[in-house]
Amino acid sequence: MKNYLLYDFMQVAGGAERVTLTLAEAFPEFQTLVSRCYPEAQPLLDGSAAKVQELRGGWSARLPRILESLWCFRFRAERLQNANTVLYSGFYAPLAVYQQRSGRRLYYCHTIPRFAYDLYDSTLAGFPFWLRPFYAVFVRWFRAQYEAAIGRMDRIFVNSENVRARLQRYTGLDAEVVYPPVATQHFRFLADEGYYLSTARLVPNKRVDVIVRAFLQMPDRFLVVLSGGPELERLKAIAGEAPNIRFTGWQADEALRRWVGNARCVIYLPVDEDFGMSPVEAMAAGKPVIGVAEGGLLETVLPGETGVLIAPDPAPQAVMDAVARIEQIHGERLSAQCRQRARRFTEAAFIDRMQAILR
Repeated sequence: MKNYLLYDFMQVAGGAERVTLTLAEAFPEFQTLVSRCYPEAQPLLDGSAAKVQELRGGWSARLPRILESLWCFRFRAERLQNANTVLYSGFYAPLAVYQQRSGRRLYYCHTIPRFAYDLYDSTLAGFPFWLRPFYAVFVRWFRAQYEAAIGRMDRIFVNSENVRARLQRYTGLDAEVVYPPVATQHFRFLADEGYYLSTARLVPNKRVDVIVRAFLQMPDRFLVVLSGGPELERLKAIAGEAPNIRFTGWQADEALRRWVGNARCVIYLPVDEDFGMSPVEAMAAGKPVIGVAEGGLLETVLPGETGVLIAPDPAPQAVMDAVARIEQIHGERLSAQCRQRARRFTEAAFIDRMQAILR
């Protein structure tokens, strides 16, 4: 009898990938399976002691990544037949549950596949009109597959109350909250060099454009955009030649920690974020957070104690007001409160909880 950890694919150095590797390192008796490891995730894999096995191969390697992942887990996971415990995560890996004929079936949900639920309309609108009927058929099929698969699980866990409510709303299934592991032990207060930091991936739903527009109106405040993504060139065009806005591109973990450790504050304004590790990393370094009062940030950032939360759908002026507030309250007391708050979301706390569940 064997134990397995399943996740869709190692795509980037993202939060779900980090959770997968944390579990793989903490529970080496579990084999970790993904459909494929992509080059963008290689630096993360190189820094981990975990062994990750790929299911890819044969003709399906020519498929787009989502279809390949669906195929691999549905038809290439025969090794699960006599499993003792399987912990599934992601959107596509749960389809392997049909291969499991014995043992416990557990599901850790980072988020539901939002492209098929609450973000379906906006995702559909992004396709050319002639592709939309095909996408609609795929989503209808996928919803049925996903809901049937997770409905076979013995227990379902989610990474926040926010995701728990979303899962229940769209599938009718309840879950237990297990906050994800944040590597708080690697983040420390180094100095306060006065700059503000954005660490979010440069995609529309992270609203980094709102942050950039705010700092265009605050030439005496410095912003560092510490990430990359498809919106990079558009955001650079918005910033123009502003001397107080700097784009660094993606940084290695060590450099990221230095930037956070020397910042005055981290700004993070995603649309209905599932949980959000960046604010916790910032607080672990004793840095307050300017966030948005929605999604997972409502569970991590304490307004007035560890940062400032601004109203949903924020405008640049709201960011400017929040920066003014941080300038008034930043200091050792706020920094200590941030570090204290981050201790609730440590890797150790996550592993202890998962140990009780898995063993």
